[in-house]
Amino acid sequence: MLIGLDLALMEGDVTKKRSPMDLLITWLIMSASFFILSKLPLGVEIDTLGTALISAAVFGILNAFVKPVFVVLGFPALVLTLGLFMVVINAIIFGLAAWLVRGFHLRWGIWSALLGSIALGLINSILTHFLSA
Repeated sequence: MLIGLDLALMEGDVTKKRSPMDLLITWLIMSASFFILSKLPLGVEIDTLGTALISAAVFGILNAFVKPVFVVLGFPALVLTLGLFMVVINAIIFGLAAWLVRGFHLRWGIWSALLGSIALGLINSILTHFLSA
């Protein structure tokens, strides 16, 4: 349970259940983030809005199931880099999502995945902040 602790768990909000509406809103915000990201010159190409919706769902599933495995396997690197290795793990998850979804391409390979994952986090944070207020 120590791996994957987020701010809500650290603040003692363990019993809060998320409704299906919260999940839907999060998915739509992530989809909008993917679509905005595809319009930036970062080497991330998403063909259509439908592809952005699918990409957000696949990215969420990979974050839920695959990312914890990478965090456990990369724990020594995470400790040595004081957590900065998490950026690499996020880029790997981002690249894996691009590999799985047809119409989601990374023009410059791992560099596009690295830039895209950082930009996705920023865009998603900004949209979540403004839409949840």
